[in-house]
Amino acid sequence: MNEQAAAQEKLDKLKIGISIGDINGIGLEVIIKTLANPKIIDFCVPVLYGSSKIVSYHKNIVGIDFPFQQIRNAERVFPDRVNIVNCWQENVNIVLGKPTDASGKYAYEALDFAVKELKAGNIDALVTAPINKEAMQMANFPFPGHTEFLTQELGNGKESLMLMVSEELRIGIATNHLPLREVAGKVTKELIARKLKTFEETLRIDFGIDRPTIAVLGMNPHAGDGGVLGDEDDRLIRPAIIEAKKHGMLAMGPYPADGFFGSAYYKKFDGILAIYHDQGLIPFKLLAFGTGINYTAGLSAVRTSPDHGTAYDIAGKNEAEPDSFREALFMAIEIAKNRKEYYADRANALVRRSKIKSESGIEEEEEDLEDELELEEELEDDQPYEEEGYEEEEEQ
Repeated sequence: MNEQAAAQEKLDKLKIGISIGDINGIGLEVIIKTLANPKIIDFCVPVLYGSSKIVSYHKNIVGIDFPFQQIRNAERVFPDRVNIVNCWQENVNIVLGKPTDASGKYAYEALDFAVKELKAGNIDALVTAPINKEAMQMANFPFPGHTEFLTQELGNGKESLMLMVSEELRIGIATNHLPLREVAGKVTKELIARKLKTFEETLRIDFGIDRPTIAVLGMNPHAGDGGVLGDEDDRLIRPAIIEAKKHGMLAMGPYPADGFFGSAYYKKFDGILAIYHDQGLIPFKLLAFGTGINYTAGLSAVRTSPDHGTAYDIAGKNEAEPDSFREALFMAIEIAKNRKEYYADRANALVRRSKIKSESGIEEEEEDLEDELELEEELEDDQPYEEEGYEEEEEQ
């Protein structure tokens, strides 16, 4: 590679922001273990938001070489190094393994600084290290978690979708972080319809799936069992699915969640919409714990995070595995690139569409519609319980 090509490659690398999360947890440990690999710099320019003093403290615990460059902001970075933006200058008391008002305060400051940089276009994507909700409440953080804060800042007035992603699974959560007693009152036909629209767009734009198939889980046991165990599935969820189909989406359901995962039927779909938090997170973490990531779909910018929390019980012991954080970093790079390519390809969409129609008339569009209908019929006919012998045992 000549010097000019090498210089261009450096310019093409994405700048990935990383908020350091709770300073008393394992966030910086997994960050340091990931970024200490010199090959990471070949794929992106990491920009940490936090404090070089805090990073140095955790670097000494990890005990590995971790060179970095301090910068004021991400407008000008060092492309061949890990960059650190000092979001505060004061000394901070670290209490490993415990939530404190300081750990909440500085997690909030790092996150807020990073989001401002993301909105300004100084970074291309954001990876957030774990925060502790109790500590954040001590610091008067007025949101249940990352997702709700980022939705306000980057949602352009629209709802986001909490999406758990691994190699095999993409599970969206319709009601995010909501107490179970409030779920039934939150679920409406309109909510499910909006979440399905966001999910479908995300699978197309961010994951490059042209015509994604989406399964929707039922809210009640056995998806209501014809109204015997609740009418929400037939009254609210099913009509939303029918409406989505009218808009060209390949949405199916509602499926009883237990048999859906127990029969491995989830493997037939590109995405799965769970109604409430634990309905989606329990099977996800059972099947993908340690390698899955959390992605906030529907935002104007890309944000990922590892699928674990602050892990106070092992903080400071140098026992944390960085796999999930590393996956979150690479997923942020991949999705940011997918978005750029998608919108670049769409820039001349009218010209291309006109050319296709002039060359092949409407036959190609008709063939696409026929393919969609065939796929939909195949999924509807291939029911996991009756057709494939997965009839559920009657509960006593």
